[in-house]
Amino acid sequence: MPAGVAVLAAVGTLGGVLAAVLSSAPSGQPASGSARAASPTFGLLAVKPSTGSAPVAPGLAMGNGSRLLAVPIASSPAAEPRVAPLHRTVQADLLIVAPFSLSEGLAAEVARVPGVVAAERIEAVRMSLNGSPTAVLGVDPSVFREFAARPTGASNALWQGVAAGGIAVSYTMGTEDKIKLGGTVTATGRTTKKLRVAAFGTLGIGGVNAVVSDATARDLGAPAGNAIVVSVAPSDFTAALAAAGRLIPKGAGVEQLVSLIATGGGTSVSNGTGAAGAGQLTESAVPQTALNAMLTAAMSRRGMPYVWGAAGPTSFDCSGLVQWSFRQAGILMPRVAADQALSGPSVPVSQLQPGDLLFYHTDPTDPGYISHVAIYIGSGWMLQAPEPGLDVEVVPADFGSEFAGAVRVNPAQAAAVAARVA
Repeated sequence: MPAGVAVLAAVGTLGGVLAAVLSSAPSGQPASGSARAASPTFGLLAVKPSTGSAPVAPGLAMGNGSRLLAVPIASSPAAEPRVAPLHRTVQADLLIVAPFSLSEGLAAEVARVPGVVAAERIEAVRMSLNGSPTAVLGVDPSVFREFAARPTGASNALWQGVAAGGIAVSYTMGTEDKIKLGGTVTATGRTTKKLRVAAFGTLGIGGVNAVVSDATARDLGAPAGNAIVVSVAPSDFTAALAAAGRLIPKGAGVEQLVSLIATGGGTSVSNGTGAAGAGQLTESAVPQTALNAMLTAAMSRRGMPYVWGAAGPTSFDCSGLVQWSFRQAGILMPRVAADQALSGPSVPVSQLQPGDLLFYHTDPTDPGYISHVAIYIGSGWMLQAPEPGLDVEVVPADFGSEFAGAVRVNPAQAAAVAARVA
């Protein structure tokens, strides 16, 4: 591959389908009998967690209070190309990806697999944006928009800007990396180009933070059509995954962009929206000695700066702090918050224990997407890497309107998720 451009091996997106349900209003203390023995207290006195304006009552599922805001768009200095209107929204379930171009004939074969709803050739690469390695998709804006999160897909101005040679970056990357709407970013692949930032908009595919036109991606060194994004009916997911695997050429792979989650009512497919958690609360949790090591490591990072995309040891973003802290205890975690939300079962707020992870919906362009994570310390406190300009901090736990649920990490499950999206 050309220097500066790497084909995406995986761009998994994750989420849970188990709601975190309050069996009682949070008091800042775990329910009686649920506390783990010998957890470090760090000298913290009990506090009452924050609930913001969200109602907190027994039996209420959390994480549904976010309001949908318009996708932020840069003003256009000139007329931009027309794009086809959005007629439907489909979920991106699979990504066939290779370090070489895939044929249009293969895309047509995949589209004919029973259960496949839609299939589209795209480019999927990792390149540098303003010096940061970033997963980027190259697409036909008129077609691919149906695979994006609905608020993003519905924005004509966003896709017109992409069609005109601009770039749309995720809301998180745009705001936290201080990218200016209407300004430029430096994209570096085989060549280097200044790309106008047309919009902030979450694609809804975990780990993917930017989208350009297929022509722009190829100009930057991406192999033409080296990936196929596929939407599958949930009932046919497993069979379609196997069929796609039989069709692809040697050297290509099929990556799941969703996870199969077993629930009491059967198996569901999740793409990273909704509440956090996967599996049963009776499954193995982190051993106490390892948990203490993780908490001690995490607390040692207090006062270190937030940097978007940083994963330690002296600067962090939210999920980077979680990944680094667990690594110090010998536990492998996936990199992004939406993936970490599948690292263990959902935990009711009333049963929180030190070391549990708290997840949040903070992206107004896709209010269901899990985009922030914090570590519950105990006694009503949480540790987080909050946002640019702030440092790693200990604050009262937040169970307000953006709260998506809590997870108790299962090491084997976390490692399996990390391996799938590596």
